[in-house]
Amino acid sequence: MLSRIMSGSIRNLDREYDCTVRLLDDTEYTCTIQRDAKGQYLFDLICHHLNLLEKDYFGIRYVDPDKQRHWLEVTKCIAKQMKSQPPFTMCLRVKFYPPDPAALKEEITRYLVFLQIKRDLYHGRLLCKTTDAAMLAAFILQAEIGDYDPGKHPEGYSSKFQFFPKHSEKLERRISDIHKTELIGQTPDTSELNFLQKAQMLETYGVDPHPCKDVSGNPAFLAFTPFGFVVLQGNKRVHFLKWNEVTKLKFEGKIFHIYANQKEDKKIILTYFAPTPEACKHLWKCGVENQAFYKLEKSSQVRTVSSSNLFFKGSRFRYSGRVAKEVMEQSAKIKREPPEIHRAGLVPSRSCPSITHGPRLTSVPRTRRRAVHISIMEGLESLRDSAHSTPVRSVSHGDSFMPRSRSLARDASEGSAVISDEAYSPSDSMLPTPVAEHSLELTVARQVNGAPCSIKEEKESEAGTPSVGDAGDLSDSRATVEGAEGASPLSEVEQVNTFVLSVLRLLLVTIGLLFVLLFLLIVLTESDLDVAFLRDIRQTPEFEQFHYEYFCPLRRWFACKLRWAGSLLINK
Repeated sequence: MLSRIMSGSIRNLDREYDCTVRLLDDTEYTCTIQRDAKGQYLFDLICHHLNLLEKDYFGIRYVDPDKQRHWLEVTKCIAKQMKSQPPFTMCLRVKFYPPDPAALKEEITRYLVFLQIKRDLYHGRLLCKTTDAAMLAAFILQAEIGDYDPGKHPEGYSSKFQFFPKHSEKLERRISDIHKTELIGQTPDTSELNFLQKAQMLETYGVDPHPCKDVSGNPAFLAFTPFGFVVLQGNKRVHFLKWNEVTKLKFEGKIFHIYANQKEDKKIILTYFAPTPEACKHLWKCGVENQAFYKLEKSSQVRTVSSSNLFFKGSRFRYSGRVAKEVMEQSAKIKREPPEIHRAGLVPSRSCPSITHGPRLTSVPRTRRRAVHISIMEGLESLRDSAHSTPVRSVSHGDSFMPRSRSLARDASEGSAVISDEAYSPSDSMLPTPVAEHSLELTVARQVNGAPCSIKEEKESEAGTPSVGDAGDLSDSRATVEGAEGASPLSEVEQVNTFVLSVLRLLLVTIGLLFVLLFLLIVLTESDLDVAFLRDIRQTPEFEQFHYEYFCPLRRWFACKLRWAGSLLINK
């Protein structure tokens, strides 16, 4: 009896597994789901936990054993997508940024989007000028601590919060001045809404940068925004194609192609090289989903897309879900009491570690709601739950800023050069989409950049974005990181191999089609099958002429050759 109960328990354990999802406020949701459960089931569980109805803007991101990030497909089995052993670790992030955050129906949705963009600002995906950065940080400050109170907020209180990878005293003073004078009386939801409206006006709003190289071997970042396809080099936008101009997205191996029609029937093709074939496929799928979500009028217009022009090769993918216009229409029908929002308190977060290693609080909160097994924690460390593939690298220009951190100012006497307060590059060091050898690359990049590095901070860093060092070492650090991150264009040998494989594939398919046609011909001419459509074909004059004038002589010739070959074999 006991053995029967234990065997039943083991079978139940085999059919279930634990899954942990880190949410946007750094809390964790852990659940047990069936082994054959699909992504939609887990996504609905999380949305129910958050009391979220406008859920089409969000998605679940995970990392495969090869350290490549993916979006969980809601129509497929979770276990088959993860390709690893449970327990599984994932994170909830904004997948499709709202074109107009102010138009979102519910405050809970705006709050979650606010948390996402706050992460983007810290990790360097949202680039902006000094004045815009100070205003955005002041909105965050107002939303999290309320009005300025001299009794609670001593001089330099804004330095205790980490809004960007770098803080300068000048920028901190600007943030404090705005918070003290311009935002008095704003409630958290009002400050969050103002923050979203300000962020939406920036060029890099909604950017999910994918590291690539152009045909000349120059590093570039490809991104899909609510308004179109973007190519960034440094902090400059070198290409922008609206979604109605993009006609096709293709990839083969590491090569990614964008086809577009611009005004006056001008057709352009952009070609880029991803670090790995897996990263290129992920880039293509992201592009297909974003184009369908923002471009189409109805989800019924969504079609299965192939990565190649030939039906027998390449990958096929279909976006499953509602499009942006349908989501807005559905949101307008929501009629319920606004759900209560539990804004997390200010506690240290490993998402935004202190750069100066001091007792500094952070602007991204983290509260533990349940204890998690150490293996799950190790999975979260490898996940580095950044919402996007990688931060955007930016270069100092006249319209950007790069504040120096206080730690660098204190280390100036030890030989560190001081970076100008008028240039900002929150992610001048970055990691590629595949995050293999994550901690090693982080250590090398940070040591090259001259910033202090500790094992603890490496483990705490959410996206693995190291600090920027002195200006003299900037070019060397870029060369070091770029050498490790990008994929160089295919060599001539690889191009020849790719061409040969394509030709062989085409030849095999052609031979297969010929065999199929031969089989059908034999069935038509030699079989006695009395099927209606075969009988109709046999009775046509064209077929009778072909049968008596071509097929019968060919059959006699083959039979003669076979008898001749048989006689030779018998005589030997």
